[in-house]
Amino acid sequence: MEIINEIQNAKKIIVKVGTSTLSYPNGKLNLRRIEKLTRVLANLKNQGKDILLVSSGAIGAGVAKLGLSERPHDTIGKQATAAVGQCELMNIYGRLFSEYGYTVGQVLVTKDVVDNPVRQENAKNAINRLMEMDVIPIINENDTVSVEEIEFGDNDSLSAMVASVTGADVLVILSDIDGLFDSDPNENDTASLIRIVHEINDDIRAMAGGSHTRFGTGGMMTKIHAAEIAGAHGIHTIVTNGENPGILYDIFDGKVEGTIFEGSK
Repeated sequence: MEIINEIQNAKKIIVKVGTSTLSYPNGKLNLRRIEKLTRVLANLKNQGKDILLVSSGAIGAGVAKLGLSERPHDTIGKQATAAVGQCELMNIYGRLFSEYGYTVGQVLVTKDVVDNPVRQENAKNAINRLMEMDVIPIINENDTVSVEEIEFGDNDSLSAMVASVTGADVLVILSDIDGLFDSDPNENDTASLIRIVHEINDDIRAMAGGSHTRFGTGGMMTKIHAAEIAGAHGIHTIVTNGENPGILYDIFDGKVEGTIFEGSK
């Protein structure tokens, strides 16, 4: 199948990992999973692929670091918690990737960077230069300064916009769900996983549900929206379960894991 071959041969890959994948149900970081994710991404890079990681988890990491029982509900509280958590998250990524011989670079963006052509070009150039230097860019929304006017709202949309700006071949969204089902698998035991979506229409959108975690902001709807953004630029999007990061090996070995949203030609 042509789409499978294109995914196998992808050179520039965006991997987005959600808070629910990085954290335990209590909100604290799942270090075992993060460690495995870094090892898999480093190995894919060893194979010659260009890797960009869009990572959620700053606020969640800050919640754990500060010993809070839940995410703050006020904007200032979220900003302060993100400031603490972003340091924690990057410290962990930097340490783990260095064990496999790679340096990471942090890129924090807000929506106005993408909306403004000059800022967008500057961000793209900086990310491309990092990759030329064999650095793995780790991208997140700048939650510490984000307010309603300049925030993406979810890192699924951010990852799709990064994929579009940088000219990625494939976007992989790792989440706590297996992909898109024809009905809600939390309520229907007979729900069937849809393997390939060739076109996103109202029927596909109607299958999306909301977020099922206290610490994340996304749901299937945000992932479909991300697939629409990426797909408009010819980028295939794969939504799959990140419980075992080794699933990335299967994806790039040509196995259909999760749901593939085909990018338009």
